[in-house]
Amino acid sequence: QVQLVESGGGLVQAGGSLRLSCAASGRTISSSAMGWFRQAPGKEREFVAAISWSGGNTYYTDSVKGRFTISRDNAKNTLYLQMNSLKPEDTARYYCALTSKSVVVVRLGRMDNWGKGTLVTVSS
Repeated sequence: QVQLVESGGGLVQAGGSLRLSCAASGRTISSSAMGWFRQAPGKEREFVAAISWSGGNTYYTDSVKGRFTISRDNAKNTLYLQMNSLKPEDTARYYCALTSKSVVVVRLGRMDNWGKGTLVTVSS
């Protein structure tokens, strides 16, 4: 069973940047598609970004395109999310997750394992 632990969240002013990390342990992530999701207070969890096992294919929700970049380092068993030009509406708890299925289903939230999340707060 793989364990996922997110880090890198915090308080940042609008326009600032943060880099989230998701460290995996228990088994390699190199054959798994992975994704980032977020849940704002009072809202449902939503898809943010996805990446294929090789890193060759990435997908983003429209609201973060051009501002966020998902990447992975399979040698380090770690997933990343670089977030630039942050907005107050990006405030949420961010979760990483992985799946044995194709990357195209990540946006549907059909994931096998989830982390506990890291909180990102963007002040105006």
